[in-house]
Amino acid sequence: MADAAGRLSKLAEEVLGAPLPVRIRAWDRSEYGPPGAPVLVIRNRRALRRLLFKPGELGLARAWVAGDIDVEGDLYEALDLLSGMIWERGTAAGKPRRAAALRALAKPEVRAAARDLVALAGIPVPPKPPAEEAPKSHGPLHTLRRDKEAISHHYDVGNDFYELVLGPSMVYSCAYWESPDATLEEAQRDKLDLICRKLGLKEGERLLDVGCGWGSMALHAAREYGVRVVGITLSEEQATYGRKRVAEAGLADRVEIRVQDYREVHDEPFDAISSIGMAEHVGRARYAEYAADLYALLKPGGRLLNHQIARRPLADEDAYHVDEFIDRYVFPDGELAPVGRTVGQLEDAGFEVRDVEAIREHYALTLRAWVANLEARWKEAVRLTTPGRARVWRLYMAASALSFERNRIGVNQVLALRTPEPGTSGLPLRAREWRG
Repeated sequence: MADAAGRLSKLAEEVLGAPLPVRIRAWDRSEYGPPGAPVLVIRNRRALRRLLFKPGELGLARAWVAGDIDVEGDLYEALDLLSGMIWERGTAAGKPRRAAALRALAKPEVRAAARDLVALAGIPVPPKPPAEEAPKSHGPLHTLRRDKEAISHHYDVGNDFYELVLGPSMVYSCAYWESPDATLEEAQRDKLDLICRKLGLKEGERLLDVGCGWGSMALHAAREYGVRVVGITLSEEQATYGRKRVAEAGLADRVEIRVQDYREVHDEPFDAISSIGMAEHVGRARYAEYAADLYALLKPGGRLLNHQIARRPLADEDAYHVDEFIDRYVFPDGELAPVGRTVGQLEDAGFEVRDVEAIREHYALTLRAWVANLEARWKEAVRLTTPGRARVWRLYMAASALSFERNRIGVNQVLALRTPEPGTSGLPLRAREWRG
């Protein structure tokens, strides 16, 4: 088989143990694969060299970010078709596939195909990683300095870019869709208001918003519930943007935005704490400290609303590792935990967990809305950041939407209480009365 697309398809089938479910188009204009399927476009030989020198997810990620590979057709369909063969490592389905791949490499015909791949790749020089890749960090995880660097990598890429993706709400966490026909802005407003009601906010109380982003939760709580808010973030760009919004809203007397780590807050007590989409950055090694610190910052009777992405539990939790694409291009040092572990660690810190609400379908809707925003203004997005950065965001948001839809990951709102000694919670007797 002389054409590049056919040769690549044959190699993939030998190694993976199944035909590729997508069509391949190579740099020599050859095509191979099922008609009508999404097309995986391999633009140049450099894509192959990336896979040769860094096999697996990181090599594919580098090729995607650099534009060496692309997808024509429905990106969601392509990712869904490919995910079981490439990205679902560590699952029950993934382990047999890895074993099959290793067995395949022992076959003479596969080794011959691999030699063919080396010949196709051209000059055997490793390509330089794309500029958007975070350098591999060394030393202890989740120190103050390392956490600030990780947050900066993800969030300090331009507020104008985030405005384009997130829309006017400037909320970068799962929205709450009362109806699938709601707008993204309506769903984000409803999410913020639901959190305020779960926290039972009352005029004059103090709220700490941990990981406050661009200030949307702080603004909503101060404007609609009359509370005084301290919002903390490690992103200088977020803080600057949030302070400007606070001043324009005339709420500077109620809202303070700080560049500060949760471990550095010492002006307790607070009546309530919201932590929305922030705990994913804390990490396994620091989570007990995070829970204990938030508990100490609350007054007796105070409430915590912890809104956090969760992964499925593994039979061997020590085998958990962060996906290389996410770690190097999206959320360096980010870690996901099963919701059961999160609840257990909050309880270990002294909290009484009163409610857990799973809302993973809502995040799929949210991510698809963000992808639609990005794709609708693609040229502008590229101008505001870089082509590689825009490609990172498109891939990670589309793949994440599918992960939420397929129950590979979820998201939960955990309401926890620092219960006073007498045991009086102050919560309504009827479950979830905050819904109205």
